[in-house]
Amino acid sequence: MDVKITIIDREGTPHHVDAPTDMAMNLMEVIRSYELAPEGTIGICGGMAMCASCQCYVQSDTELPEKEDDEEAMLSEAFFVRDNSRLSCQIPITEDLEGLQVKLAPSEE
Repeated sequence: MDVKITIIDREGTPHHVDAPTDMAMNLMEVIRSYELAPEGTIGICGGMAMCASCQCYVQSDTELPEKEDDEEAMLSEAFFVRDNSRLSCQIPITEDLEGLQVKLAPSEE
């Protein structure tokens, strides 16, 4: 089953994408698979919450898993952090994400 997610790229263009719930993907991998951020500017650490290149701003009221300590620590050091910041690599694609809307944070380069 797929869930419908809106991802607003760094230029401000919204992309309505279908994200599969049966492939154990996370949001960062979906963003990469749709090439919504230039190669090498997102998911640099491979989804280990060791960088903030996949930071996004959650713009919908979608229920998300709690932040783990690694994600909290990384966001405490990252640039452009807001109250609604999350690392997209730490958001697994599940049926609960139906209707999620996120905006990619600016690249730190």
